[in-house]
Amino acid sequence: MPKEWSNKQERQYEHIRDSAQDRGESQQRAEEIAARTVNKNRARAGQTKTASRSSIQDKSPQQRGGQRSGRRGPKGPTRDQLYNEARQRNIKGRSKMTKGQLARALGKA
Repeated sequence: MPKEWSNKQERQYEHIRDSAQDRGESQQRAEEIAARTVNKNRARAGQTKTASRSSIQDKSPQQRGGQRSGRRGPKGPTRDQLYNEARQRNIKGRSKMTKGQLARALGKA
């Protein structure tokens, strides 16, 4: 971990690394994912000397929620995440909706 990281960023790094390992990622890949996430957040907060355009203008890793993660299958937020957002917005009929229907009702599809 770089010396420039705060204690909070070090804790975030460790948490992300451990979570990735729990999901089955190798030690090296888990460390890479964690470091990239923390560094992108630092760039978005203006704590780095240089930052790529995508680091500044794109969604944060937390908001992205797995989109464009390079895995096959459905992308984007899970059905449960969409359902919780629909509940917060008080969308009627949400309990019977599929993932696609929830996304359309929330304007995400």
